[in-house]
Amino acid sequence: MTPDHLGSLGDVQAAFSVQLHRADLGAPVAACAPWTVADLARHLGGIYRWAAGMAQGEASDDAVPAEPHGPGAVIGWYDANAALLHGVLARLGPDAPCPTLVGPGTAAFWRRRQLHESVIHLWDLLTAADRGLVLDPLVTADTVDEVVTVMQPRQVRLNRMAPLRVGVELRASDAERSWLLGDARAARAIVVGPSLTLALLLWRRITPGHPDLAVSGDPTAL
Repeated sequence: MTPDHLGSLGDVQAAFSVQLHRADLGAPVAACAPWTVADLARHLGGIYRWAAGMAQGEASDDAVPAEPHGPGAVIGWYDANAALLHGVLARLGPDAPCPTLVGPGTAAFWRRRQLHESVIHLWDLLTAADRGLVLDPLVTADTVDEVVTVMQPRQVRLNRMAPLRVGVELRASDAERSWLLGDARAARAIVVGPSLTLALLLWRRITPGHPDLAVSGDPTAL
């Protein structure tokens, strides 16, 4: 099953806004060090503005949007750009043609990409405030799937990382889904855990030693 990317994006954007309004804007965000909460909000708001432009064919992969100055402006910056992105994607519809990170595609790409960008950064924000994140496994399993099928192959294609020479199987204990990360035909290591935890592992927010993960096989492969 495929999650409702646009609806889930709106939910995660709203949750980020609620936490941002409660947060200490100067608090550190350990997962994105040396960023503060304000830096994280500037980043995500900027990404939203850029992605809205990409979806409309008005930006490029290299464009860097202007950011607000002063801590007091960052909450409004985030909220305005979250509304901008969501509105653009709703107006365009999923089948509107546009550039994507993997070549010509449709606006459905940006619904998915910005949902998962937001999921990881909501976790960053909540963790900075010692709070946890609970999401539908349908969404977080799709976060894992996007890394395996889109983002990691893109890094290889852009020569930002070498092709993986060993296989690692990822099994989501809460979604009855599994993936083979890497080009090998068989996995040399198997990682089992909740889909959100697997996603956090892939995005380097946690390590393989996390207590919610069970690792078997060759640890050096992982």
